[in-house]
Formats: sequence, C-alpha cells, structure tokens
Amino acid sequence: MKETLVRSLSGLIYVALLLISLCFEHALSLLFFVFGLICLAEFKKLIQLKSNIPYLIFIIIYAIFGYWQVVLKTDTGLKEATQILTVLSIFINLFLIKDLFSIKSIPLFSTKRFLLTTFYLSSAFVFLILIANYFQDTYNPKILLGAFILVWVNDSFAYLVGKNFGKQKLFEIISPKKTVEGFIGGLFFSCIASYFITTFTETLDFTSWLILSIIISVFGTLGDLIESKFKRQAKVKDSGVIMPGHGGLLDRLDSIIFAAPFVYLFLKILKYVS
Repeated sequence: MKETLVRSLSGLIYVALLLISLCFEHALSLLFFVFGLICLAEFKKLIQLKSNIPYLIFIIIYAIFGYWQVVLKTDTGLKEATQILTVLSIFINLFLIKDLFSIKSIPLFSTKRFLLTTFYLSSAFVFLILIANYFQDTYNPKILLGAFILVWVNDSFAYLVGKNFGKQKLFEIISPKKTVEGFIGGLFFSCIASYFITTFTETLDFTSWLILSIIISVFGTLGDLIESKFKRQAKVKDSGVIMPGHGGLLDRLDSIIFAAPFVYLFLKILKYVS
C-alpha cells in the first residue's frame, strides 16, 4: 500500500510539473533543460561514459535551437541546421533499432557513446521544444500535450491488456513482461484517443492525429525496448532513483524521447504537403 502511494505521488508530481510548464513557454524550456540534464546523467551511467563533454554538447545544442532567433534576431541557417539535426537523429535511432533486433548487445565503443548522448538523447529535447512551436513557429503546446497523452494511453493500456490477456511475448529476452497482445492493445486505444485529442485540441485533423498515434505507439514501444536493452547490458533494473516507485526520469521519458524526431519529421512533412 505504501509503495503504491509513493509511486502515485511521484507520478502525480511529474505529470503536474509537465502540465503546468506547458502553459508557459519559458517554463517548459527550463523544465526540459533540467529533464535533459537528469536523463543525460542517468544515460551516461548506463553506457559507462565518464566524460562530461555530453553535458556541454547538450547545453550548446539546446541553446542554439532554443534561442537562435532570440539572440541573432534572424532564423537564417536555423532551418538547415534543424534539418541536419533531424536526419542525424533519425539515422542514429534507426541504427539503434537495428542493434535491438540484430545483435545480442549494443556496441558501445567510444565514438558511439558520444553519438548516442548527442543524437539519441540530447537532440530529443530539442525536438520536443520544436514540436511545441509547430504552429507558425509560435508557441502552442497542444500538439506536444497530445503526444504525451498518446504515450500515456499507449503505456497504460499496453500494461492493462498485456497483464490480463497477454500470452505471446513481444521481446522476451529484453523485456519479459511485454506481450504482443499488450502492444496491440496500447496501439488500439491510442488510435481511439487520437479522435478525442482531435476534438478537444482543435489542432490537426483526425487523420493526422491517427497517424501520429501509430508513430508514437510503434516508436515509443521501440524506445522503451531499447532503453531496457541498455539497462540489461548495464545490469540494472532502473536508470535512476529520482522518481520513487518509478525509477529514473529516463524510465518515464524513454518512449517520447525516441519517438520525438519521428513525430517532428511527420509534422514537417505535413506542413510541406498541406
């Protein structure tokens, strides 16, 4: 009972911080900056990277893409830089998917550790901010809020359906509790949730939100599995202890972190074709 209460309380604080910060652009930027540093510290432990250079890289990347227009009073070069960051981040994530399915353990040679901290983790928080600025490059957190809701719906129903009806293991070597039935259940209810998000946020049309629900469910699940593989290699249960009852912050954000560049790419394509 006490463990459930502690877990619920820490989860409530996390959600409350996020929802309150979404109302204010600078508060959200600050929150994701802090979240990014915490997740980076947890991830560095998982991949056994002792260098502090990733912190410097994160600060530089976050500052450039968050305040380029504010400081330089122009967006010249920002579009091209964002495109390069998107391509590199998606390539690194695709290589992680390959490593998830094709090999026993993810290679963690020195160069790859820095590539992962930069284009798998640090860039993800940049994309979250960019998603919040999707509308005419002005702050509107509704799409980002919808993305988080889809992650929460997918995770919740994947757990509930998997626990009650799951029989076939999804990826038993990495995550023994995940089932195919749970994955399908999470995807199904995310698709249903996309209709209500369309209605209440009045942002994108239903087809766009439906596609986003599929992107987030699929890549969010892959992100969860990839982080589980990192934890298994590090021989730890959780990425950290900052959230009692939940583990580390990375444990809570792994899905949205991995899905973020794919969500952003879809939104950019949507803007281009519309």
